[in-house]
Amino acid sequence: MLKRVLIGLLAVVAVGLVGFGVFAWRPAIGKIAPPPPSAFSPDLVARGEVLAGAGYCSTCHTTKGGQPFAGGYPMKTSFGVIYSTNITPDAKTGIGTWSEAAFRRAMHQGVARNGAHLFPAFPYDHFTKLSDADVSALYAYMMTRPAVVAPAKRNGIPFPLNIRALQAGWKLLFFKPGRFVPDSGKSAEWNRGAYLAQGVSHCGACHTPRGALGAEKRDKAFAGAPIDNWIAPPLTAANPSPVAWDQAELVAYLRTGVSLYHGVAAGPMAPVVHDGLVRLPDADIQALATYFVAVDGAASRSASLATALQKAATADRLNVGTQIDPAARLYTAACASCHYNGGGQPNPLRPDLALNSAVSLDDPTNLIRVVLYGVSARDGAPGVVMPSFNRFSDADVATLAAYLRATRTDKPAWPKLTDKVAAIRAQGR
Repeated sequence: MLKRVLIGLLAVVAVGLVGFGVFAWRPAIGKIAPPPPSAFSPDLVARGEVLAGAGYCSTCHTTKGGQPFAGGYPMKTSFGVIYSTNITPDAKTGIGTWSEAAFRRAMHQGVARNGAHLFPAFPYDHFTKLSDADVSALYAYMMTRPAVVAPAKRNGIPFPLNIRALQAGWKLLFFKPGRFVPDSGKSAEWNRGAYLAQGVSHCGACHTPRGALGAEKRDKAFAGAPIDNWIAPPLTAANPSPVAWDQAELVAYLRTGVSLYHGVAAGPMAPVVHDGLVRLPDADIQALATYFVAVDGAASRSASLATALQKAATADRLNVGTQIDPAARLYTAACASCHYNGGGQPNPLRPDLALNSAVSLDDPTNLIRVVLYGVSARDGAPGVVMPSFNRFSDADVATLAAYLRATRTDKPAWPKLTDKVAAIRAQGR
């Protein structure tokens, strides 16, 4: 009897494995000879360049010091390190032999030319929303880039998670393929912004928290999440910034990397702005801002500006005169000369920390990273730098952070700051 039960169980398992194999299998799409750049119209290539900028493709597909789009950029996940691949038109190590149909399948379904399922570190769950016309433009742009010989690096994903066929199961649970469907109740500008944000720009890939299996939590879209040792802040009404993100502030930030009432683009957001979104026309930046103003519900909180400016001016006056508090003296010596704004009018080149988003977040990571490593000339306002204070002890950095939290916000104190600083310092840049 027991033998029959075991045989039955083995048979069920075998049938299940065969069934899953059939379900997961995708055919390879035949190779093509790399098409010459002249095969694509200049207008189509130009449109693809804008879309590649909107998707900041070069940010993830270019490693530090490497050739554009040649891959090798390490993406740390909770399952291990995944390296981006070469998407230049090199025939051996890139996508030079990929037809447009193969490229479209990768974008819309997350399946490579050879039939292998792609890991969702490649955000096909967003790219699936792209129109066929936009995928064609992206294909034209990528196939006219200089070909670079750059073999793929071996991913650091342990067995059995590295089995590509298992991604079919992940897709079954979490992937919703399909093109973007406009909302007839919204304006054309809102819909354009939603199409960009949800699709090619895949904003939720960084700003939406993920579950245990790495899928975005759809019920917490844009609620904020950790990314590359930084915190991508909430883009919803949960954003704790003292001033709501209105249309003008979002446009300025997305276009220049500088917001008068919030701070500058730093960390992973800096290349998004300066290397990616810089290629978008003003109309698309306006559309993104229109969409996220609606996501944030900023209109209902517009009255926060006057109150925030009054609090900022009061906080600035705390630093006038001789300070007895050691924390205040440390701030005055290290920070006040650049961050003091007299007269109550913020200066984008001298960010007012009472208005700065990093000081108001629930997590001190962004503030600590900026203190430790500064802001380079390529981040935030081009040409304007903030020096690093990594020579300060962990205790000193923690003291600064605690002082700013206490005097520039009405938020609760951050716990265990010295330990947090030590952990972030250990991560490096």
